[in-house]
Amino acid sequence: MELKIELTRQPKEKPADENKLSFGHIFTDHMFVMDWDKEHGWHDAKIVPFAPILMSPAATCLHYGQEVFEGMKAYRTESGEIRLFRPQENFRRMNESHDRICIPKFDEAFLLEALKKLIEIDADWVPHTYGTSLYIRPFTIGTEESLGAHSSTKYKFLIIMSPSGAYYEGGLAPVKIYVETKYVRATPGGTGFAKTGGNYAASLKAQDVAAEEGYSQVLWLDGVHRKYVEEVGAMNVFFVLGDEIVTPELDGSILSGITRKSAVEILRSWGYKVSERALDIQELVDAYHAGTLKEAFGTGTAAVISPIGELKYNDLVMEINHNEIGEISQRLYDELTGIQWGKVEDRFNWIVKVK
Repeated sequence: MELKIELTRQPKEKPADENKLSFGHIFTDHMFVMDWDKEHGWHDAKIVPFAPILMSPAATCLHYGQEVFEGMKAYRTESGEIRLFRPQENFRRMNESHDRICIPKFDEAFLLEALKKLIEIDADWVPHTYGTSLYIRPFTIGTEESLGAHSSTKYKFLIIMSPSGAYYEGGLAPVKIYVETKYVRATPGGTGFAKTGGNYAASLKAQDVAAEEGYSQVLWLDGVHRKYVEEVGAMNVFFVLGDEIVTPELDGSILSGITRKSAVEILRSWGYKVSERALDIQELVDAYHAGTLKEAFGTGTAAVISPIGELKYNDLVMEINHNEIGEISQRLYDELTGIQWGKVEDRFNWIVKVK
């Protein structure tokens, strides 16, 4: 497929102070757009100036949530090289989400090359300060003008990008987590493994409840038995139980995180025993009382590693590792961010260079 390019004639002013970058409020000069219909399939791929898109109020994505997205980052090293971290995995997962939400799949290799070209064009938007990055948001929406409850016959795929500040402005700090026992995010057979907006909308109520209790994130339990640990907020989760590192297995209701996958591979390469299995919340409680719950942390694109310092389950408040960053959490954070920013050898060949 041909990639058309239209450059802006009115480039925007870039942020003057990279230390004051927030998340998702400022956007680069250009975006990628591609359309699909039954007659042409995916077609009309182009890079154009960032601008609002024209869409009918009857578009299927607005009424039935037929939408999929991804989250990625581009990093600038000290030498000025711009790089991506395992982008093939993001596009592979996005196609899996497409399949679950009844959206046609795309050519992953073509999209990766289109993304690299988009970043090359907007390369000046990739921040220089360590810890900052260019956040990348690919997403697909159903655009058919119809109020019928069926999969769309038209789709639009876009990639927009936003320079973002460091996730931990004051340094890597443990967070407080609230175990949700009333609300359910997803169940096996549902859309929990897909990166679709409905999953996040379903999580907001519990997030608000947790915030009222003074907690920053929610730890979800499974929707069937209400006892097996699943995800924490928008991240996967790991627990160090004695000499074993446990993360919930991918049973169809948990997002297959790229950072999760990378963490598992790194930890195993270091010789740790990593188990992907069902984890009963009572097992965590028992480990806490026995003194074998040593560390807990979340993994995700935004935070990379988010140490957990406190876990509240019903009336029990469990302080983990004295509310301090654990040795494994810190080492894993240093390794992953080191690979991403070019400070640590990429021995897994995960990095894709843009320029």
